[in-house]
Order: sequence, then structure tokens, then C-alpha cells
Amino acid sequence: MASRQGGSGTGRVPDPISDDVSLPTAPHGPHGSAPATGPRDVSSPPLRDPSAYAQTDHFRERLRQQGRYVTLASASEAIRRGQLRWNSSDGWRFALVEDGIRYVIVVGDTETPSPVLVTGWTEIADWEAVTGSDRWSEVDAHTIRLREDLSAHRDRQIPGRIRPRVVTRPFAVGGHRVRTAAGEGYVECADCGGRFRSKRALCERHCE
Repeated sequence: MASRQGGSGTGRVPDPISDDVSLPTAPHGPHGSAPATGPRDVSSPPLRDPSAYAQTDHFRERLRQQGRYVTLASASEAIRRGQLRWNSSDGWRFALVEDGIRYVIVVGDTETPSPVLVTGWTEIADWEAVTGSDRWSEVDAHTIRLREDLSAHRDRQIPGRIRPRVVTRPFAVGGHRVRTAAGEGYVECADCGGRFRSKRALCERHCE
């Protein structure tokens, strides 16, 4: 199943989630029975048992990337308590809003022996709730909104959306580690010094 940000990047079946990754467990199925081992029909809603899901390489990469704010704990909570929606480009999504941030977790189970965590990202659901929360710093809020805007307008230059952002901790996009300051209509790579106004430009130019 394709993901929002490029899919798993691997054709092999990922390793199942084990106890050492800090995902809480839940009963297997509605009556404590083990989940199905084979692919299920795409029309069937995915399981709400976090322990049933394996991780794609792509999802693992998301956990390591600066500025993603996706964790195994947030993925687990989204699966257990989040709203479930079908999206024509991604498939099944779980979405959970906490402290103004929406965690979106894409799952798949039609092409692998077990359900998998395909990808995940964060969005600003309520700017005032985010900036008023002790959980998030101002830089966190600006980072999430900037990453969100770059992805939502991938092929367009968006200096007007970049200019209000203050991102002092570089985060990775297209092989670059970017940051920006208030009033700048571009993001700058902390490594190569390149300046970019769109995600397409970031992805097309190699960091030197």
C-alpha cells in the first residue's frame, strides 16, 4: 500500500513489534482471540490492537527523524483511541488530537501477512492549544507547521508561509537539514547553505 510520504521503501515483511519497543498491549481481537495471520479484505476496518502491528522501515525512519514528533506511544494511542478514516491515496488512517497536535498513523494489512505501521506524521489541529500547552515549545509548533506546509504545497514556492516561522533546530527534508528565521522567505540547509522555497526544490537538489 502506498504511503503519504513514499511508502515503506522495502518489499520485505517487517519484523513484528516486540515487547521491548514500549508499545502497550491489548487483547487480541474482540474476545481475546489471536488476530488473523493472512491479509484481510481492504473493506474490513483495521485492528485496534497496537501489539498486532509490525513496523515498515519507512515508519522506523520516521521515529528517528528530527521534527517528526511521531513516537511508538503516540502511534499506539492513535490506533487505540483515534478516529479511523479511509483515504484514497493512503488507505486506512488513524488520527488522534492531543494538546492541539493531530497524530496521523497510516496502517496497511492487505499486502503483508500481518498488519503494519506504514507511516505517520503530525499536523497542527489547533494553533492556540499548541502554543498554550506546556508540552510543546514555540520551536516545536513552528517546526510542525512548516513541515506541514512544505508537504501540503510540495510543488509551489511558499515564501509567505515560510516567513512567519522560527525554526532553530534543523530538521531533515529531501536530504537537507533545514532551518529558518522570522522574516526569511526561504529555508536554509544547515549543511550546504542552500536556500529553498519549496519541498520540490529541496528534493531535487543534492546536499553537498
